Amino acid sequence: MTRTAVVLFNLGGPDSPDAIQPFLNNLFNDPAIIGLPWPLRPLLASVISNKRQKEARKIYALIGGKSPLLEETRAQAAKLEAALDDEETRVFISMRYWHPMAQDTAMEVAAFAPNRVILLPLYPQFSTTTTGSSMQAWHRAAEKAGIKAPTKAVCCYPMHEGLIAAHAALLDRTLDKAGDQPVRVLFSAHGLPEKIVKAGDPYQWQIEQTAAAVVAKLARPDLDWQVCYQSRVGPLTWIGPSTDDEIKRAGKEGKGAVVVPIAFVSEHSETLVELDIEYAEMAGKNGCAPYLRVPALGVEEAFIEGLAGIVRTTLEPGAPDLGPDTGRRLCPGAWGKCPCMEA
Repeated sequence: MTRTAVVLFNLGGPDSPDAIQPFLNNLFNDPAIIGLPWPLRPLLASVISNKRQKEARKIYALIGGKSPLLEETRAQAAKLEAALDDEETRVFISMRYWHPMAQDTAMEVAAFAPNRVILLPLYPQFSTTTTGSSMQAWHRAAEKAGIKAPTKAVCCYPMHEGLIAAHAALLDRTLDKAGDQPVRVLFSAHGLPEKIVKAGDPYQWQIEQTAAAVVAKLARPDLDWQVCYQSRVGPLTWIGPSTDDEIKRAGKEGKGAVVVPIAFVSEHSETLVELDIEYAEMAGKNGCAPYLRVPALGVEEAFIEGLAGIVRTTLEPGAPDLGPDTGRRLCPGAWGKCPCMEA
């Protein structure tokens, strides 16, 4: 029998108030996030994480003192394993900045002794700061754990049918709640410093493709929509427009907002606090009503079935060692940081 290990990548989040500072330290000590060399990067990471932990504690206190991301990802892993319906296939979780991290998961995978490994990010759109960083951490950990099984990786699936269908269904139901009230759909994604995109990171282009595909899927020809970006931190120039600016603009135009977390497939602090609390308050102050938020994909059936289809496609003979589920490069040549290969 052929034993298959599917490894889901996700960000991770603190599982207690005491984990907040070390979680932040791991985040800012990642060279994909802060490009300074050693020992400057860990020193700066320590300074930033200690400075930001007080505010972060307040944020997590609003959702029980910890991130729900691990529980959300475990539920997705269980549903995916059930959808694959193969007793010789197991789905594992590898978080980037908090437990279970790559080194722990690699040991579990090694003990499972698979004949093949599939790396599947829960980041539908590729970025060097998310999927790229997670893959590098995994390969280091897998080598240390002695995993020799052939490994294939999915770099992205920004326009995959299951992803788009799940987003469209959730958005459609939320738009129904708005009734006849004028609203603008805001496809909100986590932002990136502009310099990362200018260096060839395809994330912004892929976000735009996902949003456009969701709009095309809906039977709402007059839909008013905009892609925007949230969670800006630090002094650098970030890609835009910002979600908060778009909420204010909608309010000035006498419109409400229906916010779609287009890059997040699981609920966590950026959706439950930033979107549901902070931006909701901002909308109220700026006359942006109604303010409605579309749920993250979670275990939406179309999304899980889509992930299962991606795994099956990746396992087919002749599938590339690394690429989107189509096996073809998706991104225009200008996005040189896109790692997927031509078929």
